[in-house]
Amino acid sequence: MPGGGVFGNYVGRIERRQFVPRPRSEVFAFFSDAANLESLTPEFLAFHILTPRPIAMRPGTLIDYELKLFGIRFHWQTLIEQFEPESRFVDVQLTGPYRRWHHEHRFEEAQGGTWVSDHVDYEMPWGPLGRIAHALAVRRSLKQIFDFRAAKMGELFGAD
Repeated sequence: MPGGGVFGNYVGRIERRQFVPRPRSEVFAFFSDAANLESLTPEFLAFHILTPRPIAMRPGTLIDYELKLFGIRFHWQTLIEQFEPESRFVDVQLTGPYRRWHHEHRFEEAQGGTWVSDHVDYEMPWGPLGRIAHALAVRRSLKQIFDFRAAKMGELFGAD
């Protein structure tokens, strides 16, 4: 639940679920290839992977990116904390624009395809200023990012 008190950092959660009419092995292979992340990210972020490819996805893998948020360029480094082939993986931010970012990607086999789920827990930095930034822009930006991703999945996989 969002919170953090009046003077604490804003804590948020994103939960998304989308049906993809493709086999789980195919969908997982696409999402676990870090090179595909750029295609799932809206252009306004100017998102680029800096880590040389191919990137071997496994627990302990570090991936470096750069992106632009609200005109400010950021370096973002994530750690693949958990990796369970065809089932789930978790990336956590080590450096970047958030105080904390924990993103679990889940893939569940279903009749006729795969359920793709995202569970993100994040915390804004800067106490009250972070709460204001979240209210004014970050919440909307995160919605745009995940909406773009859902639409792109529809294009690529015929997802709902």
